[in-house]
Amino acid sequence: MPENSASTLPAAVLPAPRDGIAGAAPYGAPQLEVEHALNVNENPYGPSAELAEAIGRAASEAALGLNRYPDREALGLRADLGAYLAVESGISAPAPEAVWAANGSNEIMHQLLLAYGGPGRTALGFTPHYSMYPEYARDTYTDWVTAERGPAPEFELTGDVVTAAITAHRPSIVVLTSPNNPTGTALALDVVAAAATALAETRGLLVVDEAYSEFRRDGVPSALTLLEQHPNIVVTRTMSKAFALAGARLGYLVADPAIVDTVRVVRLPYHLSAVTQAVARAALAHRDELLGKVALLRSERDALAQHLVERGHSVAPSDANFILFRTFSDRDAVFEALLDRSVLVRAVGPAGWLRVSIGTPENNAAFRTALEEADPR
Repeated sequence: MPENSASTLPAAVLPAPRDGIAGAAPYGAPQLEVEHALNVNENPYGPSAELAEAIGRAASEAALGLNRYPDREALGLRADLGAYLAVESGISAPAPEAVWAANGSNEIMHQLLLAYGGPGRTALGFTPHYSMYPEYARDTYTDWVTAERGPAPEFELTGDVVTAAITAHRPSIVVLTSPNNPTGTALALDVVAAAATALAETRGLLVVDEAYSEFRRDGVPSALTLLEQHPNIVVTRTMSKAFALAGARLGYLVADPAIVDTVRVVRLPYHLSAVTQAVARAALAHRDELLGKVALLRSERDALAQHLVERGHSVAPSDANFILFRTFSDRDAVFEALLDRSVLVRAVGPAGWLRVSIGTPENNAAFRTALEEADPR
């Protein structure tokens, strides 16, 4: 049972969980009271008091109708998301019917595997990858297989590697992540196009997870630009990261409307609350403020990466708001030493590597100082 279980009864007298669930712990990064929380890739800059008031007004207006179910299709929100993406990625605004929203990109991914995975079907990912992908597969009875990305520190993924893995495993779903979590690596569009082409032969689905896309460097394109040529691509996004809206839980996808309609079949009734829809639309209307610190976070990321390189660490090139780096001594010991100094990072990725989220300049300075003490040269 998970460590936080309060039950004192022996397992033999309790209902038996299904295979794969018994003894498993729920997903969750540590939520600890520290001065510098740099472990879950949040935007450290929350909304201003004025914006919080505007969001509160939107939620208050929605609250007046909470005796009724929410708009099941959320077409207004979906139109707003499409309009935002047209500006952000330089594409024609997707029709609302080509956009789908849910409670975080986690629910989006779960719905995609419900709709296109299942018993007898396989999903393919590339390690190191986001730790929730295998759990989406487990929950939907989808087989999960992996192939290796390129060697550290670049962790490069090529079209040849992707197409070879597709040929070997014949998956129904392939998940590519750009920028990749935990490495921060962005994908070239030819890699995405190669995967889409290889999957088209068997009517497979290609999911490109772009949760950190707003942090990518100038000139790095989005897979959204490939949707017209490759109708088997789904691009997923979130408002949790760059939009500083992690607490609101709003993720979304863009795909051919037929794919969206298939996902609508497996969604739970009224899955997106009226309050969530109102908050997300208010945030999109004030996106200039919410995204206003992205340039600073990019600059801080690049400066911190350079600092780590100068210290002699191996550092993965990052287009996200985090950096994966190799420690000189035991990873767990360094993690604990940083925590002792009120700096929380994430022990994730290959053995010996740690991931640090980009915080405010003050957060990042505190991390540098703590690391010099926790992992000295």
